[in-house]
Parts: sequence; C-alpha cells; structure tokens
Amino acid sequence: MNSLLKLRKPLSSSLTTLSLHRFSSTLNYAFQNKKEGTGFIHPTAIVHPNAVIGQGVSIGPFCTIGSSAKLGNGCQLHPSSHIFGNTELGNHCILMTGAVVGDDLPGHTVIGCNNIIGHHAVVGIKCQDMKYKSGDECFLDVGNNNEIREFTSIHRSSKSSDITVIGDNNLIMGSCHIAHDCKIGNNNIFANNTLLAGHVIVEVSQDVPKYMMVSGERAELRGLNLEGLRRRGFLVTEVLD
Repeated sequence: MNSLLKLRKPLSSSLTTLSLHRFSSTLNYAFQNKKEGTGFIHPTAIVHPNAVIGQGVSIGPFCTIGSSAKLGNGCQLHPSSHIFGNTELGNHCILMTGAVVGDDLPGHTVIGCNNIIGHHAVVGIKCQDMKYKSGDECFLDVGNNNEIREFTSIHRSSKSSDITVIGDNNLIMGSCHIAHDCKIGNNNIFANNTLLAGHVIVEVSQDVPKYMMVSGERAELRGLNLEGLRRRGFLVTEVLD
C-alpha cells in the first residue's frame, strides 16, 4: 500500500504540471494572437470546412462552427461558444463563453454587426409553440449594437410566413426570454427576467412628447424623464423652470 501511495504522488504531480502547462500555453496563444489582431482558431475548436470565416476572427477553445455558418470580420468567440445551422454573424460580434447561436433547422438566424451575446445565452433556436410543424422554415433577424446578456433565450418564428425581429441598440439583461414571432424595435432596455410571449410587439407607435415618459397598454404620460435629463446635462434649475 505504501509503495502504491509513493507511486501516486509523483504521477499526480506530473499530471498537474502537464495540465497547468497546457492551460498556460492556451492562454499565451490566445492573448498573443489577440494582441496582434490577426485572429486565430484554437486547435481544440471544431470548424466545418464549409463555414465562411471573415478576417481577424478569433475562435477560442472548444468552440463549434457549423457548415452553413458565416462569420463577419473581427468576430470573437470565447471558449465553448457554438454556432449551428444557417447562421450569419455580422462584423465585430462577440460570443461569450457558453453562448449558442442558431439551430440546425430550415430557415435562418441573422445577427447584425457589433452585437454582444452573453454567457450561456441561446439565440435563434427552435420555438416552443406547439403549433410549430417540424420541417417548416423559421427565422430570426437581429439588428446592430445589441447587448444580449447571460442566460437569455431568443427563439425563431413559429412558421415560414413570420419572423422574430430584434432591432438596434437594445439592452436585454440576464435571463430574459423573447419568444417566437416577437417584434422588438430600437433602443429598448429589458430588465432581468423579462419574459415576452409569442407575437408580442414592442415599439413606439407614435411620437412621445419631449422629455416625457410613457408607460402602460396603451401608453399614457407618466411624468418627466428626470434621469434622461440629468444624463444629458440639464441643471435642476432648468428642469424646475
């Protein structure tokens, strides 16, 4: 027994040293290539030869890129993020660790430019509508400059004649859900755990009076947007006037 314990100790030490060496090499490789701005594909990533990869794209350890994927220039895929199906990412998108974009379904998922998809977010997958028929085309279009935070789910449409749409400049906080066939406009903020059922439309359908806030269904005036005025440099005396 003592001799076995003596053997286990150097073996365990050797394995630990090897693991740390590989981890250190991975980090050095990633940061070196990122610093140079040339892009890289980590040796442990699985990239289908038919995938279209733009210039300066960084694909981290254990990522998966499917055969119909298209990645624009300067995209960054952090470790263990995945792109499936007929999915297109615009320029300079970032997928954080564990993010999943697209699905092996008929139809497409299109993500615009400068979007950030957070840790373990799931974007562009099959909807949960019981009326969805297997084999039908389904679609998701996402605009530009959106931040989709961790554990958020956004589903494709429930039928080929409809589409799920996310506009530009939206902040979708952690653990939100946007279901099939929703239409989201621009410049929205969805707080944590916001849930939208299918076919919900979020937009400003007519002009909002200057410096005012509205809320409700249908929207009604709720007072001055004091925080917005403060952020834009208005003085208290100006607001009181």
